[in-house]
Amino acid sequence: MDAQKRKAWSVVSSSTVAFTVCFMVWMMFAVIGIPIKAKLGLNETQFGILVAMPVLTGSLIRLPLGMLTDKYGGRIVFFILMISTIVPIWLISDGTAYWHYLVTSLFVGVAGGSFTVGISYCARWFPKSQQGLAMGIFGAGNAGAALTKLIAPSIVTAYGWVMVPKVYAVMMTITAILFWLFTYDDPSHREGKSVTVAEQLAALKDLRVWRYCQYYSIVFGGYVALSLWMTKYYVSEYGFSLETAALLAACFSLPGGVLRAIGGYYSDKYGAHTVTWWVLWISVICLFFLSYPQTQLSVITVGGPQTFHIGLNSTVFTILMFTLGIAFAVGKASVFKYISDDYPRNIGVISGVVGLVGGLGGFILPIMFGALVDLTGVRSSAFMLMFGIIWVSLIWMYWTEIRPSKLERHKINEATHQATTI
Repeated sequence: MDAQKRKAWSVVSSSTVAFTVCFMVWMMFAVIGIPIKAKLGLNETQFGILVAMPVLTGSLIRLPLGMLTDKYGGRIVFFILMISTIVPIWLISDGTAYWHYLVTSLFVGVAGGSFTVGISYCARWFPKSQQGLAMGIFGAGNAGAALTKLIAPSIVTAYGWVMVPKVYAVMMTITAILFWLFTYDDPSHREGKSVTVAEQLAALKDLRVWRYCQYYSIVFGGYVALSLWMTKYYVSEYGFSLETAALLAACFSLPGGVLRAIGGYYSDKYGAHTVTWWVLWISVICLFFLSYPQTQLSVITVGGPQTFHIGLNSTVFTILMFTLGIAFAVGKASVFKYISDDYPRNIGVISGVVGLVGGLGGFILPIMFGALVDLTGVRSSAFMLMFGIIWVSLIWMYWTEIRPSKLERHKINEATHQATTI
């Protein structure tokens, strides 16, 4: 292995570890938010806002981080980002009021912007034929959502929830130092020019970017939202303890992270469109069954009323969530394969825009989940909402990608037929 390849794989490995830790921090409120909710007596909507606040910052900051990465390179931007979160993470443990947690979570949310930095940083170390795989490996850091569900509940049980932010602050410090020691900077990867916000937002004039934003708001925004929501869902719907609920919730979060590399591989092999199309269909089927609420059905028979219970038990529910997690993992990689194929010169800019919109999906959806539960009293309404959103994406993909492709093939066949006849 030559020096350049060794550096490239060291960059991907170190960046993936760093992104995993950043994602653990970003998803921290999925676990510690539950005892905070009980302590402060929050309703479902307030809980949704609490767990979503880090996602807001992590989404909005992706635009400037994409610009900074294109100009200065991913290594220095990633390092400074991690260092900047250490103090806010620690301060969470000192909060006493609802607004304290909202404010500190906004600063902690900066960790979520690491994705835009790392995806551009890693991709530029590889040729186009391997960029899908490289970005998929890096994106496997989403598994940090699952690691938080495995690690944080044990800390809560042993030492109380206030110890979680302190442990995570120390972890972030060590990770930042190791990242700097085992990564490299290549000046040729920098654009060397300033990209204004206006120039970056100009990308939104391209309808393809809006389409990719919609796809990513599902496979990433939906993944983030459900990762934040599932632990509490298991506690409320099935009555599990925090540790058991978090462990089962990891069955969705873990494949949704680690299998992203497989999505990158298949996107390189079969193309972003084909992979994304199947991801959306698998997701909509899973969500159809997940949407059905727990139901008591009474049937009047000749022998009197007979009552039947219809609904998913925890085993079937977990299997469906596991399948959905795999689909989202593959989809997250395939959407970014679209970007590396169509915008090879400004991956940082376009990934910043798409990541922003996708991240905003992860911010808005938990709040909507909580509001729907407060309004309807039906916990599965969260899945009903996701089901409808994916139907919109399937219809959009058909009319903008599949139907034009069919018409183009039809024209080519007609032209070929006419030429053969002549």
